[in-house]
Amino acid sequence: MQHAQPIPFEPQVIRSNLELWFTQHARVLPWRENPSPYAVLVSEFMLQQTQVTTVIPYFQRWMSQFPTIQTLAAAQESDVLKLWQGLGYYSRARNLQAAARKIFTDFHGQIPSNPLDLKKLPGVGHYTAGAIAAFAFDLPVPAIDANIARVLARLTDFQHPIDTPSGLDVLTQAAKSLLPQTQKGGRALTGALMELGALLCSPKRPRCADCPIRSDCKTTNPENLPIKSPKKKTVALLEKALWILANDSVLLTQQTGKRSHGLWKLPICEIPPETTPIFETIYPFTHHRITLHVFAAPPPNSLDPQDRWFPISSVLEEAPLPAAHRRAIKTLIHAHSQPPTHSTIS
Repeated sequence: MQHAQPIPFEPQVIRSNLELWFTQHARVLPWRENPSPYAVLVSEFMLQQTQVTTVIPYFQRWMSQFPTIQTLAAAQESDVLKLWQGLGYYSRARNLQAAARKIFTDFHGQIPSNPLDLKKLPGVGHYTAGAIAAFAFDLPVPAIDANIARVLARLTDFQHPIDTPSGLDVLTQAAKSLLPQTQKGGRALTGALMELGALLCSPKRPRCADCPIRSDCKTTNPENLPIKSPKKKTVALLEKALWILANDSVLLTQQTGKRSHGLWKLPICEIPPETTPIFETIYPFTHHRITLHVFAAPPPNSLDPQDRWFPISSVLEEAPLPAAHRRAIKTLIHAHSQPPTHSTIS
């Protein structure tokens, strides 16, 4: 196991240079303008595995519809999923609402500041707990996301995988060494490290000449860091679904699985009709590469309890849909409204 060691330079100098740079170059982000505990909670859930530019409009719409933790806790799950539509990883939306409800039952409606309490909330892990504590409450606690991990690995020239328990421990100790030894100050330092990784210390072609802490950085080959464990091989899968119309309505099936509970999809079939797909798309899911084929099919004789007809004119507004199925339905609705053709849509 690789044991953590203190960083071999003066943390106060690095911290001062970082924070000065941050005040001059930080992006204007809506959750930074008003870092209330609720705004930070929402933004951190949305930012998991999603880029900032993608999150901003979703965050703004979310705060407009669910402006307080009370409104989120009281909302219908279908409304929550519909507003989340397009961000993917829908378990985050369900966990966010579950966290809001737990805050009312266990914390009197107040988002806790202690990372140990924060980690009791659904969907809140080590990083998210630290980020909420730092950004919402200005506490000097470490929060290691991908950007910060890259900065710290290069700063310390850490030559071991960062995505292992021992690697994370080394980076956490480095982050703790940089934090002010007071009861406040976590917001600026954590924000500066994160922004440095996003704007300058990028994975490829880092802008080292512009870095405010370049004189303290120990690596000589920044693009070789951080080191990560070998990735899992991508697995190719085929998903077959049906396009079933009747009376200007489309048949959808509500999902019950852990990851996709509450979402609607085109009905899945094991044995598709012996015809050419009328729609095809490819989408990633964890370490899978899924090809979705959609086939035209007649209406069934009877419906399962989870099946429902949606009017074609409003299905995209009414039903929370995974991105690939939403893309299929949008394309096929457009084709349905056009004169018949014999070409395959893809």
